[in-house]
Amino acid sequence: MLAAGAEKLENSSLLPPDPGQFRESFVLSLRRSCALAGVILIAATVAVRAEQYPTRQIRVISPFPAGSAADTVSRVVLNEVSQRLGQPIVIEPRPGAGGASGFATAAKAEPDGYTAVTSSSSMGSEMLLHRKLPYDPTKDFIYVALFGTQPNILVVNSASGWKSVADLVAAAKAKPGALTFASAGIGSGSHMAGERLRLAAQIDVRHVPFREGGLTEVMAGRIDYYFIPAAAAAAALGSDKLRVLAVSTKKRIPLLPDVPSIVEAGYPKAEYVFWNGLSVPAKTPQAIVDTLHDQVETVLQDKAVQEKLQKLGVQPELMSVQQFDKFAKDDFAATLQLGKDAHIEPTD
Repeated sequence: MLAAGAEKLENSSLLPPDPGQFRESFVLSLRRSCALAGVILIAATVAVRAEQYPTRQIRVISPFPAGSAADTVSRVVLNEVSQRLGQPIVIEPRPGAGGASGFATAAKAEPDGYTAVTSSSSMGSEMLLHRKLPYDPTKDFIYVALFGTQPNILVVNSASGWKSVADLVAAAKAKPGALTFASAGIGSGSHMAGERLRLAAQIDVRHVPFREGGLTEVMAGRIDYYFIPAAAAAAALGSDKLRVLAVSTKKRIPLLPDVPSIVEAGYPKAEYVFWNGLSVPAKTPQAIVDTLHDQVETVLQDKAVQEKLQKLGVQPELMSVQQFDKFAKDDFAATLQLGKDAHIEPTD
């Protein structure tokens, strides 16, 4: 009886655990508690930093030269955002490789909200023109806020006799391969707009790229037409050597209320807009992303800012972070498809 009782007691959970096992369990539990406390502390620190953001200067990389259309639009918006945040925003031009150099620098930056980049339609063109990029536009950035969209403006020499898109298309079909259109380079917005019209109208025309665009060539009568970016067109549109035929949008724009859109002209598949916005490296804390997004949207609702942008041919647009992300990635996909349809080959 006593032996049986002792055996039962030995197997009972009421007996104290083995001292070694107890120590091991205690240390493991302590480590887990410390790890959890560390995670909580880090999360709390990030939350505090995000709540205080920004506490110093913000650098925004512009992948294009100072004074370019994309750079000008960004400055109009970000100058106002800087005042609202109470911290300087320094726009740092980082041109090179069609914008790839600037985007690559931004993608590798610390995701702390103090380095951002002016993203744009050109990111899709970079995907089209390069077999391999040092960054992935679909994974390496958070698309924070859209500044707006701008069309390209179809211009011809005023001595050409063409007074509508229909006239231009008729001339191109009458002499296949004879007409030329200029661009600011392969993959540029002016090139993309020209290719959209070429495919939509099913015309045989020749693309002639220029480093600085082809406006002077059209004015001189050496090139037949050009889709000039709206933000760069204001000074040129008053010239008596140019005639404006259309804007590459669905609807007319405030800058040129008397000029028909390309859709009105009968070519809905020729619609093309260039967009600009603000992006930050992936893994930037959501609270910082939300702060930047909200400040940009507040600025875009200011009438004075809207007027400045509209004078540049830019239409401000409000989108959530999620909407802008989808908008940008859909545009990249459309650009890649256009490249296939137009047989645009990668340059490297």
